[in-house]
Amino acid sequence: MEALPAQLEGRFVLRYGMTTGHPDLPPSAAPAAPLLEELALEHALVLQTARVTEAAALAASRLVGMGDKNAVDAAGTEAMRRVLNSLDLRATVVIGEGEMDEAPMLYIGETLGSGRHEVDIAVDPVEGTVVTAKGLPNGLAVIAISEQGGLMHAPDCYMDKLVVPPPAAGRVHLDWPVEANLAAIAQSLERRVEDLLIVILDRERHQGLIQRVRGAGARVKLIGDGDVVAGLAVGVRGTGVHALMGSGGAPEGVLTAAALKCLGAEIQGRFLAEDDSQRARFREMGVEEGRVYRTHELAPGKQMAFSATGITDGELLQGVRRFGGGARTHTIVMGYATRVVRFLDSIHLEAEGARVHIRV
Repeated sequence: MEALPAQLEGRFVLRYGMTTGHPDLPPSAAPAAPLLEELALEHALVLQTARVTEAAALAASRLVGMGDKNAVDAAGTEAMRRVLNSLDLRATVVIGEGEMDEAPMLYIGETLGSGRHEVDIAVDPVEGTVVTAKGLPNGLAVIAISEQGGLMHAPDCYMDKLVVPPPAAGRVHLDWPVEANLAAIAQSLERRVEDLLIVILDRERHQGLIQRVRGAGARVKLIGDGDVVAGLAVGVRGTGVHALMGSGGAPEGVLTAAALKCLGAEIQGRFLAEDDSQRARFREMGVEEGRVYRTHELAPGKQMAFSATGITDGELLQGVRRFGGGARTHTIVMGYATRVVRFLDSIHLEAEGARVHIRV
């Protein structure tokens, strides 16, 4: 099995044990001036990504439980685009709401902002539009930002995925039998296979996979939507889930890769073509059908910032909580080079001049 590249060996992750120093340098090495500039830029990106997802989550939260997934998506998209246009960046959408002729805003290729720093962005203003519209768990707003070329421009197709936590990174392979991967994950976590909880999208196409996972002795958590948040949960210890398996959207796979790169976890993905037109699209975009892509290939950037803000409550993030005169948001934001993971509990005062009594 192909080993992880040297810069990912022994990576860090929240609550799994942190290392010291920049990920591309030995612990004793002092960062050079260009590297310090990279760190400063990524630090600025990390702080700005939180503003973007908080705005989208706040806007979408007004429509939680109202039953209109299109209205939820439109509200989150408009708010996210507005904040992106206000940033001191020149951002090009590589993963967005669709092609130019399919989406009115945040379409692939759209350029936002007026700053001098050119970056690529992958966005999902409302990950889980259906669950958000129904008031169900795990709706969130997501963005990843990297230098140009730092995020793979993935075709809009399905991707077969395997997501594992940091201790299992480099110890599994998408081509292996399900049972072999479960055994490797269990061994890396010092557990029995029977202790594992595997997340799988509840789709008819996954019935065989579900039976094999259960047949091996592992438990299955079926989700109706939102495999980005499921992948995030695998990368953070304490969420109770230990892997994600099955197929989902390829663009969501790139967003997941950006987050997992920062966390030191791993995603492996294989692009799945449904017909000859998709195969032609693969060739046009340089995507190899059947090849297993790794985290560092889906998100190759050296500067990477990722942010997700909860819209509805979930295992990892709380949803937007509204009170008289404002709202409270819960965000996870992280950077690859800076090696910082933050959980932000933010209070947004909306009523100007009002006497708002906030609570801890």
